[in-house]
Amino acid sequence: MQPKQPSNPNGRTPSLSGQQISLKESPFYESTSKGVHCLICPNNCVLREGIKGICRTHVARENKLYMIGYGNPCSVHIDPIEKKPLFHYLPASACLSIATSGCNLACQNCQNWEISQRGPEATDNHDLYPQQVVEAAVKHGCQSIAYTYTEPTVFYKYMLDTAVIARSRGIRNLMISNGYINEKPLRELSKTLDAANIDLKSFSAETYEKLFRGRLQPVLDTLLVLREEEVWLEITNLLIPGLTDQPDLLRQMCGWLVSHGFSGTPLHFSRFHPMHKLTGTPVTPLNTLETARKIALNAGIRYVYIGNVPGSDAENTFCPGCSKTVIERYGFTIAKNDVVNGACRFCGAKIEGVWS
Repeated sequence: MQPKQPSNPNGRTPSLSGQQISLKESPFYESTSKGVHCLICPNNCVLREGIKGICRTHVARENKLYMIGYGNPCSVHIDPIEKKPLFHYLPASACLSIATSGCNLACQNCQNWEISQRGPEATDNHDLYPQQVVEAAVKHGCQSIAYTYTEPTVFYKYMLDTAVIARSRGIRNLMISNGYINEKPLRELSKTLDAANIDLKSFSAETYEKLFRGRLQPVLDTLLVLREEEVWLEITNLLIPGLTDQPDLLRQMCGWLVSHGFSGTPLHFSRFHPMHKLTGTPVTPLNTLETARKIALNAGIRYVYIGNVPGSDAENTFCPGCSKTVIERYGFTIAKNDVVNGACRFCGAKIEGVWS
């Protein structure tokens, strides 16, 4: 049974649980003879009247495309920026993190599947519209707003409107994303986007289709667009034993990154823990993570980290000039920072990043 829709589809509608869910017209779509064609992400859904897209957050109404749950985040938290992870962008600062439910992929390993694989009608939500999000960030001393937890592409209009207001108030905008977004909306968003962490899930097109229900090439295109638009970028690669941790694939991935100008882009290899549909898959061995890091460093990537292993030296930032530790971390805490005016305090070598 579908919830009753209002006569004005750009208004509010009750969810199945009785919560009020907002609808907002999407900026990227076209009406066709076959239905409404969503142009936000590479899924390129064509929706008939009342039908939702793969992401569960967009619906066709009266030959227009609407976002479901605009201003209705299901997650709102204040996080250290290191949690995103962003290690070379305003270290030790706080960010206001928001997300609506939904996702445009269906990753078998998803850690937030309870909200990513549901629509806004099936989650407990807040009423927090763009102006209110920005006011909350200002009130709590957050230097940035992170669009995160699920996939911000699926709440694109909400993210974009919030980002425009945030930029006018001097608040930075961070997108933590799977990178599965079309070029035109990405370039529009990049006008107000300051930093991003993109989850490059694998360098195998076959694995992308089988494990994540997506395609590799659009994600690689996103990396290139963000670099062109001068958005600060960091990349995460989750190493799932037997699925995404093959050394040959990691060499190909790192070689592609270096050859396309990402040598100074921080790369985070993250440890997998069993969850969602991969509960029978073991935790990533530490030596697998260390091998991946060596492969990346040998390929020429200057800043390579290991995530989800608190206490590892590979959480720290090492100067590419003198090899000394310039930022010492434990988990999401900064214990020491010897980056001064974007350079190593000891030898003066440049440390890529946004430090103030």
